[in-house]
Amino acid sequence: MWYVEAERSVAMGKRGRPKSDVTKERIVTIRMSDAEYHALKEYSDKHQQTITETIKTGVDLLYKTRL
Repeated sequence: MWYVEAERSVAMGKRGRPKSDVTKERIVTIRMSDAEYHALKEYSDKHQQTITETIKTGVDLLYKTRL
């Protein structure tokens, strides 16, 4: 069945994630045991953070206390 849709004068907006001022192109992977992962996941959930946010916070704390 064929049909014709009426023309629309509404402009389509851009799709996808908005661009950030700071591009994050580096990816870091680590290996950990199940126990380490579950402890990290539990901490992240308890503090309502993603695992990435938790790890970044930990790295920032290391920089502040060890440098």
